[in-house]
Amino acid sequence: MLQKTREKRGAPPIAVIGAGIAGAWQALLFAKAGHAVMLHERGDDAMAHATSHWAGGMLAPWCESEVSEPLVSRLGLRSLALWHEHAPDTSFNGSLVVAHPRDRSDFERFARMTSGHRHLQRDDVSKLEPSLDGRFREALFFPDEAHVEPRRVLPELHARIRAAGGQIEFGSAPKPADIEGLAIDCRGLAARDTFPDLRGVKGEEIIVETDEIMLSRPVRLLHPRWPLYIIPREHHRFMIGATSIECEDDGVSVRSALELLSAAYAVHPAFGEARIVEIGAGLRPAFPDNLPRIAIDKNRIAVNGLYRHGFLLAPALAELTLGYVARGEIDNEVMQCK
Repeated sequence: MLQKTREKRGAPPIAVIGAGIAGAWQALLFAKAGHAVMLHERGDDAMAHATSHWAGGMLAPWCESEVSEPLVSRLGLRSLALWHEHAPDTSFNGSLVVAHPRDRSDFERFARMTSGHRHLQRDDVSKLEPSLDGRFREALFFPDEAHVEPRRVLPELHARIRAAGGQIEFGSAPKPADIEGLAIDCRGLAARDTFPDLRGVKGEEIIVETDEIMLSRPVRLLHPRWPLYIIPREHHRFMIGATSIECEDDGVSVRSALELLSAAYAVHPAFGEARIVEIGAGLRPAFPDNLPRIAIDKNRIAVNGLYRHGFLLAPALAELTLGYVARGEIDNEVMQCK
């Protein structure tokens, strides 16, 4: 049935290189549009060495508007709708931003620089997150934001690709030039042979486990030295992160670990007794302007530079690529054509 639909549409076959979050969304939308899709991934199905493996998975376009260009917010808002449509079990519980009284100026600045939030007082914070009862006098609640657990949602996206008729080949790393037909390059930092101006920006994370704290949504702590986010995961685990370091060493420094854990303790002292499950870091691919890019060169399309917004931007970028292939549509803010 799927094959007949493809023949009727005359949709050309698509090769997507890289099965991380960017490539997975490209493959999913093209497969759902009726194309014959082959998704290539150099690693195995565990994806343990992929940048996506170390991501936070926050879908927070309003929060990101504090430091990001309007393009990130625009694409992020569109991506939220695509997560709703294609992954309806995504957790749309919103996100919470807090600060201690001594950092009130940072809190007020964040409120001015962002939109889409409600200002909560102490009692409302406690109702929303009972584990934070009495911990913070006020907070900003972004009700329409969401989060996913990358290590769970990426295999789910791969399954959806197969269900839509696409194929995935692990242990496969073809070069875009070796592909016959249309190739979509989502290799991240491995695409430096095409984009020498790509750089790796390190993001560190610590995963801890405790049953003394319950959170329903990501919590961001504003702090002049140790800003961080805490993201709830399954089985009483929490991902603690927020570093963005101009360094291509993928290890975690003692200083970073101390700062992340100290900041988490400042959110709730029970984190001091939590069990450390994992410490690690990933390198995010970024262009000099920290903005994503879709580069088009005939039947070679490269999607790269998602920086620290991979899970937020990937769906919208896939939709733009599909729009170009299907209808010749160009988004001049993102796309570059040779």
